[in-house]
Amino acid sequence: MKYLDEYRNGEIAAKLVERIRRAQTKPWTIMEVCGGQTHSIVKNGIDHLLPEGIELVHGPGCPVCVTPLDMIDKAHAIARRTEVIFCSFGDMLRVPGSDGDLFSIKSRGGDVRVVYSPIDCLKIARANPYKEVVFFAIGFETTAPANAMLAWQARQMGLANVSLLVSHVLVPPAIEAILSSPENRVQGFLAPGHVCAVVGYREYEPLAARFHVPMVVTGFEPLDILEGVLMVVEQLESGRAEVENQYSRVLTRGGNIPAQDIIAKVFEVSDRKWRGVGTIPRSGFRLRDGFRALDAEHRFNVSAIDTREPEICIAGQILQGIKKPHDCPAFGTECTPQHPLGATMVSAEGACAAYYAYGRHLKGADLVSLEGGRA
Repeated sequence: MKYLDEYRNGEIAAKLVERIRRAQTKPWTIMEVCGGQTHSIVKNGIDHLLPEGIELVHGPGCPVCVTPLDMIDKAHAIARRTEVIFCSFGDMLRVPGSDGDLFSIKSRGGDVRVVYSPIDCLKIARANPYKEVVFFAIGFETTAPANAMLAWQARQMGLANVSLLVSHVLVPPAIEAILSSPENRVQGFLAPGHVCAVVGYREYEPLAARFHVPMVVTGFEPLDILEGVLMVVEQLESGRAEVENQYSRVLTRGGNIPAQDIIAKVFEVSDRKWRGVGTIPRSGFRLRDGFRALDAEHRFNVSAIDTREPEICIAGQILQGIKKPHDCPAFGTECTPQHPLGATMVSAEGACAAYYAYGRHLKGADLVSLEGGRA
């Protein structure tokens, strides 16, 4: 398929791996930020194609994974209410809270609906004027424009029965927190292509300069990732620390200006709690005062809900690139995609879920390379 298969070509991949091998003289640790990149890396065995000494560690870029457990419990408390139609993207329905998931609430009579766009909630609200329609607005900067448009249009249309349960998080503060940690071992980043398609990558430039760490905005196909790794390694080997754009076919430095405008009109930056990590200052969005009437957390008085994570889970260390899924004693035994204990197993984009899906929990399992052979 044109524009897809060309980014999965095994011969080109082998040439990129060879270029990485020739460029490398030292061991380097590189973090891919986005969960979609992690999934592609593990699926295609890219981490096993790379030369010895190039280690890929997995970052906090899975939006489902970093949604805090107490926010999941708040969503479930709202969804159980008889006057509520609770709307969400499908990937949140199976995420467990302290007592079941949205699927189980639906099976017990809760009106839980999958929507394919936040704007679908407007039609539902108009058709059900005596119901409260709540949308679970999670994600990184990528999903913020559409979620902001829901709030904007609901206010413009005077729909008083629409609200949003907001749990938006931002990537640059998370990278800053990782680099500021005394346990940090990340020396370069594959920055998230989809996030930067919306907001650009100007915010990453001060981080690269301050911490002297190269960042390459990278796509999601195997050749994207290999080229991104090559660009990071070349910077590291030459002593440079800049922001470069591997994903130039999709994004620009300035990003999508209309999308940024609607975000700025509806949301403001706030502190946010990240699942497995804790609170990171100024790392998320909340509704501005003019839209506070649409804030489901306050409308349904669930702000006081606070939930503790399972102590055995090391998701926080995995999300910061300190450890990998197979370092967790519960991985593949007590913690599986069917019964996830922590952040990185709750979504298919999470590092633990990706490792499990592609057999990294099986002792002695063969690993399939991009070219279809064994790595």
